[in-house]
Amino acid sequence: MQWSEEGIVLGVRRHGETSAIAELMTRQRGRHLGLVRGGAGPRLQAVLQPGNRVAATWRARLDEHLGNYTVEGVRLRAGALLSRPHALYGVVHLAALARLLPERDPHPAVHDSLDAILDHIADPRLAGVLVARFEVLMLAELGFGLDLDTCAVTGTAADLVYVSPKSGRAVSRAAGAPWHDRLLPLPAVLAGEAPVGAVAATGEALAQAFRTTGYFLGRHVFEPRGLPLPDARAHFVAALTRTSPAACCNAESQGGISAVR
Repeated sequence: MQWSEEGIVLGVRRHGETSAIAELMTRQRGRHLGLVRGGAGPRLQAVLQPGNRVAATWRARLDEHLGNYTVEGVRLRAGALLSRPHALYGVVHLAALARLLPERDPHPAVHDSLDAILDHIADPRLAGVLVARFEVLMLAELGFGLDLDTCAVTGTAADLVYVSPKSGRAVSRAAGAPWHDRLLPLPAVLAGEAPVGAVAATGEALAQAFRTTGYFLGRHVFEPRGLPLPDARAHFVAALTRTSPAACCNAESQGGISAVR
């Protein structure tokens, strides 16, 4: 068995004296592990860093075997992120979310979104918006997609400002007004009503976005597994706040770090 494809490094762990097991997110074969001989050595350590894009060839006698990777760097992003704590935590958080997907199960939309985010994650003006939208995508890929296009009550597509915590559907301002204190916010960051750059520096919108995505990730994904939301998510939002307060002000106090329970 053999195949070749580019992939994004999600993680790596040492195996023996000189080898490593690399975890890649590929477009056609999903999250896929393999042994890299010499992967713990200095030549390949810089290549096998989370966030990097590599060209990989996988070989094994049988498809169900772990198999061996040979890898070559294609886009080495990790070095540029070392001085940006929010980006480092963001990469760890993105990998933790991708790791929720079954191994070797293709999710091309996740791969493509990851690749696009990693090209811009060093920019704190964009990182928060991109990661929040990725969380919405992951909910959909895991079978818990949010319906944010039309109001659950009236069917209108205008003035959608709430999300029902029960159904995950959008609610318009007028329809949700009587129950506004029981509904989650729906900022344009999540609704996709504005380009990323237009909302990237809006602190309130970003805080609301993480509050809403955190609620559904906790309720549908992590709590059923007996797990809390990843620590890297909290560290990412906190680091983003320190790096660019205008881009994520009040995120912690409004639930951006821990999910609404």
